[in-house]
Amino acid sequence: MPPPKSPLDDLRREIDHIDDTIHDLLMRRAAVVERVGVVKSQIEAAEGQVSGNPQTPIYLRPAREAVILRRLMARHAGSFPAMAVTRMWREMITAFTRLQGPFAVAVYAPEDRRGFWDVARDHFGSVVPMTAVNSPAAAIRAVSEGTATVGVVPYPAEDDADPWWRFLVSSDARTPRVVARLPFAGRGNARGEDRDALAIALVPHEPTGDDRTLLGIELGQDLSRGRLKDHLETSGLAPTYFCTWHARDPSGPSIHLVEVADFVDHTDPRLSAFAGRLGEIPVRINIVGGYAVPLHLSTSSFQ
Repeated sequence: MPPPKSPLDDLRREIDHIDDTIHDLLMRRAAVVERVGVVKSQIEAAEGQVSGNPQTPIYLRPAREAVILRRLMARHAGSFPAMAVTRMWREMITAFTRLQGPFAVAVYAPEDRRGFWDVARDHFGSVVPMTAVNSPAAAIRAVSEGTATVGVVPYPAEDDADPWWRFLVSSDARTPRVVARLPFAGRGNARGEDRDALAIALVPHEPTGDDRTLLGIELGQDLSRGRLKDHLETSGLAPTYFCTWHARDPSGPSIHLVEVADFVDHTDPRLSAFAGRLGEIPVRINIVGGYAVPLHLSTSSFQ
């Protein structure tokens, strides 16, 4: 006589069926992503022929990744932890991006700052090649030279004597831009300090509907931060964070890194309005990049 069926047997068979369905959908998604990569390459090659400048395909889309995760969190319900969902999707997003082209990450992670490595691994997943570097400048250089797709550097601090971000205050198209703030979906099990990080890459800053933009403002003469803040606010560029670096030469420029609570691009009329308010003060404004505002999740978040 066969053993009597247990109610657990039916439930386990249902789980097996769900697992097969999930796996089928993953393979189907991979096939679609591969087709997306082919179409992107064809479009960009055609655009390069028209312009006379060959285009390097861009596969990394941090803004779209943020929109995907926000949409999933808006529909998520039940007891399965929201942070686990975002970690699963982060693994998938990076793995699928690697199907389209090379992907590697250079992380500022000296021996006493291993928390940055953990935050980067949480965001970019366990299969992407990652290299630890001992300075933010080395991460910037790796991205500029093409040995890394993404660099992970500390979120700027007011007391940085030689801030890395000043090397991104440039209009050169080969200069990396800030594209994300980490962690995006909760800190997880990162070691050490809880300072956030920024991801930089050679991809444009794109809007997501809830963004921050980083402006590099180079002034040719002294102006107090209070007056600078007033001019920004009056121009509709509400600052949420400031860092300032002064050239060692007293006659040299001062450079301010200003985080603005909105998406701003080079065509934004608020930039020209701000420059106009400065009058005769020489000013150069560069968009250092920006990021989608991270999700607010905790390790105990279940919905």
